[in-house]
Amino acid sequence: MSTIAASPVTAEERVAAARERMLRAKEASRQVALLGDDAKAALLTAIADAIDAASADIVEANADDLSRGAVEGLSTGLLDRLRLDDARVHALAEAVRAVAALPDPVGRVLDERTLDNGLRLQKVAVPFGVVGSIYEARPNVTVDIAALALRSGNAVVLRGGTAAASSNAALVAIMRGALAAAGVDPEAVQTVDDFGRDGAAALMQARGIVDVLVPRGSAQLIETVVTTSQVPVIETGAGVVHIVLDASAPTDWAREIVVNAKAQRPSVCNAVETVLVHRDAAAHLVPELGAALAAAGVTVHADERVRTLLPDAVPATEADWATEHMSLDLSMRVVDDLDDALAHIRTYSTHHTESIITTDDANAERFLAEVDSAVVMVNASTRFTDGGEFGFGAEVGISTQKLHARGPMGLPELTSTKWLARGAGQIRR
Repeated sequence: MSTIAASPVTAEERVAAARERMLRAKEASRQVALLGDDAKAALLTAIADAIDAASADIVEANADDLSRGAVEGLSTGLLDRLRLDDARVHALAEAVRAVAALPDPVGRVLDERTLDNGLRLQKVAVPFGVVGSIYEARPNVTVDIAALALRSGNAVVLRGGTAAASSNAALVAIMRGALAAAGVDPEAVQTVDDFGRDGAAALMQARGIVDVLVPRGSAQLIETVVTTSQVPVIETGAGVVHIVLDASAPTDWAREIVVNAKAQRPSVCNAVETVLVHRDAAAHLVPELGAALAAAGVTVHADERVRTLLPDAVPATEADWATEHMSLDLSMRVVDDLDDALAHIRTYSTHHTESIITTDDANAERFLAEVDSAVVMVNASTRFTDGGEFGFGAEVGISTQKLHARGPMGLPELTSTKWLARGAGQIRR
C-alpha cells in the first residue's frame, strides 16, 4: 500500500490524502484499460496464486479482526461474514480464477450500422475507469470486486470498513504485490481504509475521479451512500426476501427449500426472511415446516393464524415484516390467496429476491410477471441469487435498482459503452 510522508491529522488532510490515492488509481486505470484479454487473465491468475500462498498470513490477520469484533459486540451474522479460514481463503482464490476464465467483456460489439452516407458506426463495451466500493465486514468483497474490476479493465478504490481492517489490509497488499510483479501499476488496486470515515467521505466526493460507486452492506450504509454520494451509485439493496408457499406447494419442496433458504447461511442478503403460507395449505405445511425449522435452530416470528398451528412461535410484530434478520430468525404469515401474498410483497419487499413454491403453472407465471424484484423464482431456494451461482465467477453486488444493472452484477455490469465512427471524409449536410 502506498504511504504518505506524514500521517494526516485533520479531517481535511485525510480527505486530501485519500483524494491523492484516488488520483493515482485514475492514472493507473489508463494502463489497465489497455491490457488485452490474455494479460488480464494472467494477472488474475497471479493474484489467485498469491492469495493461496499467503493463506496463513490472511487467516492470522482475520483472527485479529474477529477478536476485535467479538470484544466490540459484532452480531453473530456479521462475525460469520467477517470470518476467513483456510477453506474460505482458498475459495477466494478460486473465485478469482473463475473470473480470470470468463470471457473479456471489453470490446464487445453491442450494436453496429452503416449510415446512408457510408459512415460506419459501432457501439462497443469499454471499462468505466475507476470503480469504487464501500462495504462492511466482508473481506471476500475486497477480492471479488478487485478481481472483477481488473478483469473488466478498471482500477478499483476500496473502503472496507474498520471491522475487517486487518484482513482487508493483508488482501490489498497481496493483490498490489501481484500487480507489481506482473509489471502493472499497483495503484490500480487502492484502499482508503486507513483514513476511516474521512476516506469514505472522500470516495463519495470524488466525482470526476471515481466513475461509479457500489455500496454493499446494511440498509443504513446503502442509504447513506445513495443520498450522500456525488459519484454515480449503483444501488445494492438489503434483502427482505420472501418465499410464498402456494396452496399446491409440495410438502417436501416447501420444507427443503425454506430450510435451505434460511439456515444454510442466514447472514447473507439472499437468505429468506419472510414465508407466506396460503391458508388452504397452512394446516399441513406449517407444523411440518415449523418442526424442520426448529431442528435447524430457527426462531419463527408468526402471526396469529400461524401460532394456532405453531404454539411455540414468537408473536410477530409489524416491524418483523420489514426486517432483514440476518440471523436464524424467520417471519411467517398465513395469506388468504395469491393476491394477498403479492400485496404483502409489494408492501415490504426490498426488491431483492422472491420465490414461490407451487405446482400451479398459472400461479407460477403470474408470480413471475407481477413481482417487481431483481430476481423472481419458482420452486427454488433464494440462495441461488448469487453471481457465482449464476456463472459470473464472483459478483460486484446484487443491484436492486433499475438503471444499467439489476440483480447479481458481474463483468458486463462494470463496463460502459462508446460509439466508434469510421468515415471517409463525410460531412453533415
